[in-house]
Amino acid sequence: MSADDLLSRESLRRLPPELRPAVDPAELRTRVVHFGLGAFHRAHQAVFTENAAARSGEPWGITAVAPRSASTVRALRDQDCLYSLTERRPDGHRTRVVGSVVGALAMGPDARTVDALLADPEVTVVTLTVTEKGYHRSPSTGGLDTAAGPVAADLAAAADWPLTTVVGRLAAGLAARMRAGAPPINVVSCDNMADNGAALSRVIHDYIRASTWPDRAEILDRLAESVAFPATVVDRIVPATSEADRAVAGAALGVRDALPVTGEPYRQWVLEDSFAAPRPPWELDGALFVPDVAPYQLTKLRLLNGSHSALAYLGAAAGLTTIAETMTADWGERLVRSLCAEVAPTLPADGPDPVAYADDLVVRFRNPAMHHLLRQIGSDGSVKITERWLPGLRELRAHGASTAVLELALAAWAESTRRADAPADPAAEALAACWGTATRPAETVRALLRVLGAADLAGDEALTASVADRLPALRAGRVEI
Repeated sequence: MSADDLLSRESLRRLPPELRPAVDPAELRTRVVHFGLGAFHRAHQAVFTENAAARSGEPWGITAVAPRSASTVRALRDQDCLYSLTERRPDGHRTRVVGSVVGALAMGPDARTVDALLADPEVTVVTLTVTEKGYHRSPSTGGLDTAAGPVAADLAAAADWPLTTVVGRLAAGLAARMRAGAPPINVVSCDNMADNGAALSRVIHDYIRASTWPDRAEILDRLAESVAFPATVVDRIVPATSEADRAVAGAALGVRDALPVTGEPYRQWVLEDSFAAPRPPWELDGALFVPDVAPYQLTKLRLLNGSHSALAYLGAAAGLTTIAETMTADWGERLVRSLCAEVAPTLPADGPDPVAYADDLVVRFRNPAMHHLLRQIGSDGSVKITERWLPGLRELRAHGASTAVLELALAAWAESTRRADAPADPAAEALAACWGTATRPAETVRALLRVLGAADLAGDEALTASVADRLPALRAGRVEI
């Protein structure tokens, strides 16, 4: 493989059919605009869209807009917007090129082109993966934080000044579309947060209301009639790309790929069936359209994310490094299945079957080809476990149900905050201070829970005593379920 032999449409012709995209990129047109050029989009929505185009014969192409990374845009353009996806399977890697992305833009420098696409009648879908931070939501109201520096700067910017927030750029583009009388459009958040469709709708509407546009009232009226913001749940583990991943992709393709992505074999996409305009038939590739995604969101949060966090803290206590390693321990599978069974009564009856869901989790977490670091999963625990564990814990205890597995997980998290090598956390200083002031372990547990904003659980003496009783075994590296 020559260092100069870069993945491109020209080199694509030399690849065997099994390595090529499912559809000829030359046959696609931009009908989807996506904000966010990260690995998750390229391993998830772009794959669903390519397969939907291939199976329907419809030319659903994506132009991806990078909010910040102009270097990624350049690298993607150099490869004719092609890149490879390697699925990390227990029986060996499988690599192929993805061709659904047909254009790449930098949001600031290419602002006029972005606006033109958002107003284009052929474009009927906008998708986003910009992380929760990209929504600039106020922690107190859930609406747009108009006082945040980047948002305030966008609202004060002159008409020809490049906007720096995705919310501002999208709001401006949708306003231009409404003014032009273009057809309806779907705006689909694919970010990992509850009620993502409603959250995105709220910040876009808040931005327009806060703008100085003289026609903002008319724009809001048209938005209500012409723009859908369906909620979604997305799931696929997509690790950060390493040099080893680049080498694997290059060896499989015989050409150099500067932007390969990797992912587990499993992928899921659940979408609220509430669209205002044509969309790719993603269901042809297994996407699920439902009246309400909330049961799927809650199941993912409490079973997948909850198990992930539990494995992270218990695995670290046992001296392990990755999720796959925890599943080789004699307690790994038992922990996942026990936690899912314990939390299952708190889940809606119309969601996924918890037992089948646990079966899938065991297979996914066991995959030895996935090197998912416990330290990465355990970071920001004060934020994560507040959502993943505590609501279910409260509900179960209110009904007098057993919470033994959640207590063990909570003890492992508590123990992690004591160590000098504790995972990164925004509340790290306050958490560490809990260990210096308390004289008894139960008091420490109470103090830690108060840092989480869980004064009610801190006042549950039976809970704090049970969590404290588990600390000595964990400190000795023993996981007892």
